[in-house]
Amino acid sequence: MILMTKNLVTFSRALAEPTRWRIIRLVLVDALCVCELADILEMPQSSVSSHVQIIRKAGLLESEKCEKWTYFRIAPVYRELIDTLEKFFAAPNAILDADGGRSRLRLAKREDSCCPGPKFLKSCNSAN
Repeated sequence: MILMTKNLVTFSRALAEPTRWRIIRLVLVDALCVCELADILEMPQSSVSSHVQIIRKAGLLESEKCEKWTYFRIAPVYRELIDTLEKFFAAPNAILDADGGRSRLRLAKREDSCCPGPKFLKSCNSAN
C-alpha cells in the first residue's frame, strides 16, 4: 500500500535526518527488510524500524509482506524526485559509499540468510 503525502512538512521531515537519507538511498533501487537495513547500516533493528516508519508515514515507501518480513522500496512516484535531489546535492560521501558496498554484500548473501527476499518488489532495474 502506498500512502501519498501532500504535506511538505511530513515529507521534509522524512528526508531531513542523516540516517533516514541513508535508508532512502538504500531502498531507492532494491527492496530491503528492516533486518537487512540494520545489517547494512550497522544499527539496531529497533532504531532502523523507527526511521522506516517515519519514511513510510510520509508516503515515500511501497511495501511487500513476505512471510514474517516486510520489504520496503521507494514508491515509483518519488524515485525521480529522490534522484534529482541526490544529483542536486551531490557531494562525495564516504558513509553513503560504504552503505552501497555493504548493501551489495548483504544482497549477495540473501539466499543463505533468514530473509527470503520480496517476490514482487524486485529491483527497479529488473522487469517487475
